[in-house]
This record gives sequence, structure tokens and C-alpha cells, in this order.
Amino acid sequence: MRATSVSKPKPAGPEAADRDQVILEHLPLVRVIAVRVHENLPVHVDLDDLVHAGIMGLIDATKKYNPKKQVAFASYAKHRIKGAILDSLRQLDWASRDLRRRHKQIEAATRELAAVLHRNPTQAEVAARLGVGDERWRRMMMELRNVGLISASTRPLDQEESAAPDFPADRDTQPDNICAREQLKVHLKLAMKVLPARYRQVVQLYYAREMTMREIGDVMGINESRVSQIHKSALQKMAGVLQAAGIESSAAF
Repeated sequence: MRATSVSKPKPAGPEAADRDQVILEHLPLVRVIAVRVHENLPVHVDLDDLVHAGIMGLIDATKKYNPKKQVAFASYAKHRIKGAILDSLRQLDWASRDLRRRHKQIEAATRELAAVLHRNPTQAEVAARLGVGDERWRRMMMELRNVGLISASTRPLDQEESAAPDFPADRDTQPDNICAREQLKVHLKLAMKVLPARYRQVVQLYYAREMTMREIGDVMGINESRVSQIHKSALQKMAGVLQAAGIESSAAF
């Protein structure tokens, strides 16, 4: 009995022999798309990584392109290229989130140790606080440096003696600044107590409620000009109280 030959379906895209040529011809398109996407991304995202992802999308496009749909290959490839780049960014974003989380953990451990030790902790102390071994700590430092979350000048664990890790917290989250803001609030509340009730209301509505002079006037049944006068007078009275307490400006804190 004669065997019946079964013909294999031809691939929908360009023939394998032609794909390399198609890919080479459309490499400039990959770079154009990658550059456009890169313009709106943080500086630590490498353009070459986006180009590489885009090339993978282009290769995929050559395999899946169907000329019968009467769509130009370049138009079809654009969507595949951009899709591949965006997919790579989603994966990168998950990695970035994990790195940011680790960075916050390091900052928190550093602040806690500084409060207990009354000095800046060493990297070895921070690593011990986090329960991280030497090798794992080195990898973490390398990863955080690569994305710019820590200073490149931070010394590795095996090169430090008593040097502090270079993990400065945001100014607003530093303990001394938090304490200073709380002290300033106390003095401001005391200063507001000397104000007449009407003056106090204007200050509260303007600064706490962030209302405009006109809106305050509508609430209080006075015109905008009168609100401005009360506001100015209230600040002068409060400044007098603060100066009497030896506070010339918020810089005193």
C-alpha cells in the first residue's frame, strides 16, 4: 500500500531564509520605537535593554505575520515590537518595586540602629539587623547601586571599618526634622491663642482648609479686602508672640 504523503502547512510569515533579511531591514524601526518609549522613563532604564526586547518582538512578528490579512508588515511589526518592550518594562517594574522595598527596609534598619546606638551604624550592623549574610548583602548593594538607589561611594562590607552606610533618609522623615516640626506646631498654636476668634478663624480657613480670601469672605459674610486685612494683622500678632519667645523664623527649628 502506497503511503499518502501529507504536506506540511507553510508558515504564515516570511520564509525562514528571508527572515534574517526582514529583521535587518526593520532594526531601525525597533530603535525608533525604543527611543520614543525611553524618553518617558526614569534614567536608570537602559535603552539597550528596550532595543533587545523590541528585537525579540520583531522576530516574533516575522513568524506570525500573515500577508493574507493585507496589512503591511511594518505596521504589524510596530505593535509586536512595542508590545514586547512594554512587557519587558512590566517585568522590570516588578523588579524595581522589590528593590525599592528592600531599600526602604535598609533605611528603616539604619534609622532604628542609629537611635539605639546614638551613632551611624556600620554596614555589618545593618546587615545583621536585617538577618542578611555577607554574600547576600553584597548582591543587594550591587543591585541598589545599579538602579541609583544608593550612592556609588558606599563602601562594601569587607572594606569598612567604622564607616556609616550612605543611606540618607528624606529630609522630611529625619527624626530631628520631625521633632522640629512638632515643636513649631506647638508654638504656632500658642501664638494663635492670643488672636481674637475672628482672626483665628481666618488663619484656620486659609492655612488648614486652604480656602481663598474670597471663599473665606463668603463664609464669614465680609468682603475679600477685609479678609486680607485680618489675615495680615493676624500674622503680625502671631509673629510678635513668636519673637517674644525668641523665634525669629521657622529656620530656628
